[in-house]
Amino acid sequence: MTGTFWHAARQHLTASAGARVSLGIIVALVVLAVIGPWINPNGLETLDWSSVAQYPGIAHAHWFGTDRLGRDLYVRTLEGARVSMIVGLVASAVSLVLGLIYGAIAGYVGGRTDDLMMRIIEILGGLPLIFFVIFLTVVFGRNEYLLFASIGAVGWLTLARIVRGQALSIRRQEYIEAAIASGAGTARIIYKHVLPNVIGPVIVYATLTVPQIILLESFLSFLGLGIQEPRASLGTLIAEGAGEMEAAPWMLLAPGAFLTLLLVSLNIFGDRLRDAFDAGAGR
Repeated sequence: MTGTFWHAARQHLTASAGARVSLGIIVALVVLAVIGPWINPNGLETLDWSSVAQYPGIAHAHWFGTDRLGRDLYVRTLEGARVSMIVGLVASAVSLVLGLIYGAIAGYVGGRTDDLMMRIIEILGGLPLIFFVIFLTVVFGRNEYLLFASIGAVGWLTLARIVRGQALSIRRQEYIEAAIASGAGTARIIYKHVLPNVIGPVIVYATLTVPQIILLESFLSFLGLGIQEPRASLGTLIAEGAGEMEAAPWMLLAPGAFLTLLLVSLNIFGDRLRDAFDAGAGR
């Protein structure tokens, strides 16, 4: 990527009000999830039997209310948000590494290797991957680290196709021919020339992947296959709140609102980032 590309993309991104607002909301939510529990006297597992299923209020510092066990929903919502964010980031990193390497090799090497690697992706893409995640969770147990890896392992297919298409175009460039003529090997060319030149689309895809993975984790936790008690994620809190929706609606509204705001902000910022890279590529 040239300096002009990055400069134009940065200018377009900073000029977008949607990008600035969504990024500000994301940063605020992250900061709140990290330091928010420290400003509340209640702990994650503290049981307040005198305030069971209490409405949100300032009494006993239960700002989001409590659940049926008297646990503070403010602290649990922020803990759940922190867990969901970590799952989104770690699983996205796993999918990015797999997709980036796989797609770069397939696109640059080409020929039969490319055909074979793409057939594998087509086969995997035709499988109900959500059931693959559920299968791993059931077989190996409900382990958080397995959840990170399994979600990331099913999210790399689209990225691999994107990187492969970029690599097919890059391999025809003159600087690739010059590198081959100078005696550079395949691994060195992929590392030094292919990967740096596909980083733009990868960054955009990563931004759009995080909310998808957070939503997937929330869905699995809603089914009881994700984060387990006493830990909490936004999905488990929403599942608990759905069961008490009529009697204690605040149990659903607090984690649901946080998840909605986070996902909407991430998607808006990802869209604006994609527009910025498109603008930079047009310069």
